[in-house]
Amino acid sequence: MARITVEDCLAKIDSQYDLVLLAKERTAQLNAGDKSLVSEDNDKNTVISLREIGEGKVSIKTLEDSAINKLRKSQNEPDELEDLDVDTVDDFEKKYKGEISKSGAAILPSKRARKMPDKMVARHKAENEKIKEDIKQKDEKVKDDSLSSENKTE
Repeated sequence: MARITVEDCLAKIDSQYDLVLLAKERTAQLNAGDKSLVSEDNDKNTVISLREIGEGKVSIKTLEDSAINKLRKSQNEPDELEDLDVDTVDDFEKKYKGEISKSGAAILPSKRARKMPDKMVARHKAENEKIKEDIKQKDEKVKDDSLSSENKTE
């Protein structure tokens, strides 16, 4: 029975390779729970899919689109849902505060070991300002020393 079905299908589809791919796609749909469009007659889903293709009950273009959509990394949603205006906002910028690990990878909130309390942040800022002032004073002292040593040599 399957040989006759294959011959009938080849009249509808040019290539036997395309037939195999389309029959596989329709079989996957039947295995996923789609209703068959022909009587089952105790046949397996592969034979049912070939019979559907041979009798022209299934749109070849629909099967091709479904097979192509499965192979894409980001699958397209059905056309019915395209009419809806759904704004998907990416919260990455809100979550990611610019912290980078030693390896250079971004640190997301779920990976952070702890958050620094505001007191510690303020203390670190004060320490940084003090260090900057010390550096300025040392730079000025070095300048003064170099000027005084130049005056001595003249």
